[in-house]
Parts: sequence; structure tokens; C-alpha cells
Amino acid sequence: MNKTSNRLRWLVAGAALGWCALAAALPLPTSSSVPGGVAVVPVAAADSPKPRVSYQGKPVLVVNDGGWKAVVGIPLDAKPGSHLLTVDNHQQAFEVKPKAYAEQRLRVKQQRYVEPSPAELARIQDEQKRLRAALNTFSGELPSSLRLTLPVDGPRSSSFGLRRFFNDQPRKPHSGMDVAAPTGTPIRAPADGRVVDVGDYFFNGNTVLLDHGGGLVTLYCHLDRIDVQPGQQLKAGDTLGAVGATGRVTGPHLHWGVALNGAMVDPALFLPDESVK
Repeated sequence: MNKTSNRLRWLVAGAALGWCALAAALPLPTSSSVPGGVAVVPVAAADSPKPRVSYQGKPVLVVNDGGWKAVVGIPLDAKPGSHLLTVDNHQQAFEVKPKAYAEQRLRVKQQRYVEPSPAELARIQDEQKRLRAALNTFSGELPSSLRLTLPVDGPRSSSFGLRRFFNDQPRKPHSGMDVAAPTGTPIRAPADGRVVDVGDYFFNGNTVLLDHGGGLVTLYCHLDRIDVQPGQQLKAGDTLGAVGATGRVTGPHLHWGVALNGAMVDPALFLPDESVK
């Protein structure tokens, strides 16, 4: 082997080692293998090629953290028990444990948000398809961080997973975290990301969705004002809009959602330890 080839080999090896070191430095979310949680599952040795991992037919984020690990979002409606990942050409089991979420009963003034008209139901169905498409975004690059900052300062007014009743009628569990703040309070991007959608949704009001890479997507609802547009690249801390009370609300607040491989998961798992309540 000549000197040029030998040097090239060492450059490639050094770049690979540097990439692994970068991936290893990426702080992971808190592991909580429950419905609506995040499972961190070892899938291959650190010196193995990066495996391709999927869960329920969707690609899964894989990082090298002292070994290749799948960072798996678990849907809120997942049944406790053994679940399967597809890792390259074989399957690997991981366990989902049960979790009981509390109830929350809310009163909304406009009955249309409890019993929508046929035209409004058709609108809601179209919007749900659009939201699902955005939340299932999977871009190849790794997120800049898997530890997020709270997008707005304020007390948590409603936690993830609550079994909700609007005007005493049962509805889907709460799929995000509500943070109370006055109308007009700036909302900041919790990490680098690309705007994948904005719009005025029936239930969610003015809404922004950010793609952070690797299947990590964040959702911001009930905004008074949207300051970004689809395709725009944001840095952590950039303002994307302002807190409001649009859509189905009982007062001004930010509904903040986090999706991982298309599953809505508890945003608190991505916050620094001192922020988790």
C-alpha cells in the first residue's frame, strides 16, 4: 500500500472516530419505557456498522453512545408487555411497562369544540392527516440535541398523558405539556430545527411544527402570532411565535408536543433534570 492510500485510510478512520465521539456526546432523553415514554434500547456494539432500526414500520433514531442505541418513542395507546424492534434483518424485544395517568376535567365556553358540526368534522379529519404527515417527518441528520429547553417560561398548567374530559365528555388523552403564560409571550425554539408546517387548526389554533432530525418533531399550539414560515431554519432560542388562546382553550397558554418516530411522547423526558416536575 502506498503512502497516499495509507494516509487516506487513517483520515477516513479518524473521521469515523470523530463522528462516533460526537454522537456519544449527544445527551439522551430520560429513558421511561411506558406508554407515551421513550425507550433507550442497546442494539449493536460501538464498533459495528450503524444498524437500521424500525418500530411499528417506522424508522427509529439510532445514536452511538458507548454502543449503538435505538431511541424509541412509544405511543400513548401502546399495550404493556413485550414489543419488537426490527434491527437490520432480525427482531429484538424490549419491554413496555404500564403507567396510570391522572384525569383532568375542563370546561370550554364554545360547545362547537366539544360537538363539532359535520363541516367542522370534515375539516378536523383533513387537518389530522396533515398533522400526522408532519409528525412522521424523518430526516436523516441527527438532532443537534436530545435535551431540549422549555420553549416558554411559566408554570406547567397541564401535564402529558392526562385522561381528558371536556364539558364532562371523554376525549383523547393529553398529548403534550401545557405551559401557562400571558398572551404575547415569545416562544423559543428548544433546539435547532426546520419549520415543516404552520397553520390555523380547528382544535390547535395557530400551530407551528419543527423538524429537528432523526424523527424528532416538536409541536406548538394555540399561538397568538406565528413568526416563521415552512422551510425556515431556526437555531435554538430563535423566536417562532407568541403565546395565545386560539383553538380549543380555557385561557392563554402554550401546548408543547414532542413526537419521536411519529409517537407523541412526554416532553418532560427531554428537559434537563432540574426542569422535570
